[in-house]
Amino acid sequence: MLEIHNLHASIDGKEILRGINLTIKEGEIHAIMGPNGAGKSTLGAVLAGNPAYEVTEGSITFKGKNVLSMSVEERAREGIFLSFQYPVEIPGVSMVNFLRSAVNEKRQYEGKEPLAATQFLKEMREKKQLLEMADKLNNRSVNEGFSGGEKKKNEILQMAMLQPALAILDEIDSGLDIDALRIVAKGVNACHNEHNACLLITHYQRLLDYIVPQYIHVLANGQIVRTGGKELALELEEKGYEWL
Repeated sequence: MLEIHNLHASIDGKEILRGINLTIKEGEIHAIMGPNGAGKSTLGAVLAGNPAYEVTEGSITFKGKNVLSMSVEERAREGIFLSFQYPVEIPGVSMVNFLRSAVNEKRQYEGKEPLAATQFLKEMREKKQLLEMADKLNNRSVNEGFSGGEKKKNEILQMAMLQPALAILDEIDSGLDIDALRIVAKGVNACHNEHNACLLITHYQRLLDYIVPQYIHVLANGQIVRTGGKELALELEEKGYEWL
């Protein structure tokens, strides 16, 4: 599904990614771990098409297509989804209108009819129940006045409604208490299937108790320096990153 080869990327002339190689197949969950400043969030931003970053070398292929030639919007329509570490507020845009526009835009790109209002609201209600989100959030502006946990749940609600082929989840566990973490993880697991894939970006092993990856990659100084299974996260929790 996703092939990254020798990826180098910079921001403001400073190189952050220094030769990333990564393959993600359908049905797989991968986790990226590493110290602060290693390039974890940069990798997610580059995959999603953040224009602040410049790719100076390498390639990214998604479902056989050249990602680097696509705009942010094209990547989203193709099924690349990025949940933000710090979700922004969008005053004046209600949750319902925002989500319905996004869902129907993707459906149009896929040659499908737009969802009728009743069907959309039914699906949204089902996904919100999964994430234990209050109905009162429907008519509020996107993330405006939301708690940290509500913002993270809202990111996963968007993912659940859009059903992306590749979900890049940037530190969805940051700032969550144990109950909110469990709920968010439940939502992620409910959306995962054999036809999509997930890339988790996290500092902490605790998230991986709830969302279990097949592969863990350690990123340091802009490169993947080690790859392993779930046991690698436990080793990192015990020893830190300096021993690598």
